[in-house]
Amino acid sequence: MIAEIRRANRGTRVQYVMMVIFGGLCVLAAFAPFQDSIRITTVGTLFGFTAGLWVSHLIQVLRRAIDAQESNAPAAAETQ
Repeated sequence: MIAEIRRANRGTRVQYVMMVIFGGLCVLAAFAPFQDSIRITTVGTLFGFTAGLWVSHLIQVLRRAIDAQESNAPAAAETQ
């Protein structure tokens, strides 16, 4: 899996690092000695950032796959 991450483009690696950072901060905030309302707000916000990055990454991967398929479609149609 680490080899796959190393082969990924820079944007993907940045997204993965940000997901790990915000996810880690989310866990740390969950156990922080804050008031409940502050802790809940902080964890919810950090989790929202993490989930938003994940969804954005999935959309980006799907978009790249669709673009790759469309660029191969004309070549496949000519060979038939």
